[in-house]
Amino acid sequence: MSDNFGEVINSKIWAEQAEPDNPFSAATCRCYGYDVYGDLLGKASFIEYLYLLFRGERPTPEQGAALEVLAVAIANPGPRDPSVHAAMASSVAGAPAASVLMATLAVGAGSYCGGREVFLAMQNWIDCGNDLAKWQARLAILPEKSYGSIWPTYEHHPGFDPYGVSCATPVRQTLAKLCTVFSGGNLSWLAQNREALESISGIPLAMAGVTAAALIDLGFSVAQGEMLSLLLRLPGAAAHGLEQWQRGFRQFPFFELDLLNDPGSAKEQV
Repeated sequence: MSDNFGEVINSKIWAEQAEPDNPFSAATCRCYGYDVYGDLLGKASFIEYLYLLFRGERPTPEQGAALEVLAVAIANPGPRDPSVHAAMASSVAGAPAASVLMATLAVGAGSYCGGREVFLAMQNWIDCGNDLAKWQARLAILPEKSYGSIWPTYEHHPGFDPYGVSCATPVRQTLAKLCTVFSGGNLSWLAQNREALESISGIPLAMAGVTAAALIDLGFSVAQGEMLSLLLRLPGAAAHGLEQWQRGFRQFPFFELDLLNDPGSAKEQV
């Protein structure tokens, strides 16, 4: 067995040098050349390190600030979000922590408020850029389902809210704040043309659309953006899952059935 794990770990991201007395433990860990525990620890923020892991380089102050804003904006979509609701339902039933997070990812991976929607919305930004005519053509039809795809047929334009009437306040606030810390790019264009895009699509902009524009501006690929959006939604789901585990099923929110056509009532009247 080699004493130097750097000789056998095939990764551009990570390089290790083993402890002299324990080949199963690393003495030095380098992420894209940076000594994680010697140089980054206590100096780099979590967001800066996250950017380094995904992009292979340290962010500029502007990039770091924008990713910080985005991370806070999507860290907790709230109990109305299907993925957070899944975490709460899983946790209140007594599932272990890993299952709670897996439920979050399973529900939050799809093309409605999920990672796949971010993926598709980012692809729209790559294809259409800041050309309103291209957006008009793109939003005229729904994305086609590719042959053999595991994803269901798309039912709305990615990045827009199929159930919304007007653009939600948090979406507008997030977009405005991102524009103050990251000038130019897709975010600024989106802020200026949001209403036009909403008119073309017939539905308002969603948080996934803002997220996609920000991730493209920050240089992430569509695959990186999908993965990052899944990762960043976990804190809120975990917190709500823990809270619901403590509160119990009797205080589970939202579920109060109001049957408009109750067959039981009809039988009682007979």
